[in-house]
Amino acid sequence: MFALSRQEIALVLVTMLWGSTFLIIHIAMQHSGPLFFVGLRFTIAGALSMLLFRKHMAGLTRHEAGAGIAIGCALFLGYYLQTHGLRTITSSQSAFITALYVPIVPLLQWAVLKRPPGLMSWIGVALAFTGLVLLTGPEAGSLNFSPGEIATLAGAAAIAAEIILIGHFAQSVDSRRVTAVQLLTAGLVSFALMPALGEGIPEFSWLWAGAAIGLGLASAVIQLTMNWAQKSVSPTRATVIYAGEPVWGGIVGRLAGDRLPGLALVGAALIVAGVLASEMKFKRRAKQKLREA
Repeated sequence: MFALSRQEIALVLVTMLWGSTFLIIHIAMQHSGPLFFVGLRFTIAGALSMLLFRKHMAGLTRHEAGAGIAIGCALFLGYYLQTHGLRTITSSQSAFITALYVPIVPLLQWAVLKRPPGLMSWIGVALAFTGLVLLTGPEAGSLNFSPGEIATLAGAAAIAAEIILIGHFAQSVDSRRVTAVQLLTAGLVSFALMPALGEGIPEFSWLWAGAAIGLGLASAVIQLTMNWAQKSVSPTRATVIYAGEPVWGGIVGRLAGDRLPGLALVGAALIVAGVLASEMKFKRRAKQKLREA
């Protein structure tokens, strides 16, 4: 009844890895700008993917290239905004704000695909927004969002768009080729925007270099696993699994010394509750389909 498929287990492991990256990025941002760091991270990941899948890249189709570019642009925007936010907010705070992409997914599906959210989606959105209010601001419970918090929230919306795009293209593309294209796209777009946004190359530091290389390898594993697993796992089900990310991010942040105020912890719990509300809806819908069959 509660058994997970191997694809779902893979997504759970990816989520644990993903949640541990917030603290690493937060530390790296003390030595590098966000565009350079994101560009280096994803260019390394893309180059590694191209090397691993070089025998398959010759079969790249125009459709796969377009899919990879579209997903890669959303990937860049999500991670750039998240990385930018981590310059000024804690890793724990970033992890829980980023988790808001879970309730954002059904809202985007409503706006783009004309699929209105159900009751439990609205409950999840209400809980998550309440949690956001308690989690953010100079003092928990205020509506004075800082620039870092606003950037992270916008990044969550971009990640939601990425999840929907992956689900949209998953059945019609080769996940290996699309993974390489989307990672390279994210990295090259980030580098290309550096002159326009006035960001220079930072002074060399083994700290940002090691973090970028390590996260580049992790990004290749994460994106390939997402593309492979979502061939059989729905976008809504995938977002529920990915919602474990802030929990792992919060645990790692706590071990590193993050101490969120009491109201902020309540807000974090409400965000997770919003995710669970969405999960209840998905299960009910699945049971209803079984009855109708």
